[in-house]
Amino acid sequence: MIRHVSLFTWTEGMTAEMEGQFGAELTAFASTVPGLRAYQIGRDLGINEGNFDFAVVADFDDADSYIGYRDSDVHQDIIRRFSRPNTKSRAAVQYEI
Repeated sequence: MIRHVSLFTWTEGMTAEMEGQFGAELTAFASTVPGLRAYQIGRDLGINEGNFDFAVVADFDDADSYIGYRDSDVHQDIIRRFSRPNTKSRAAVQYEI
């Protein structure tokens, strides 16, 4: 299995409402992705200073399933509308579990 982790720090332009919509659309989309086994999103709790603002963690059957998710037109549209214009920094990793 492949685990994908993506972390975001938002610009001031990302409102709580936009972040909620971003999360809702990602979660709805995730339920349609073949080979996706687990999907979690969450806003940082603010316990530690300097953390990223938002996280996505997804487990896929294999690399092809992840690539299908990554390259999906629906996923790319969500990124285009929410994360791309409002991301100050992003970190991501995919690793085998």
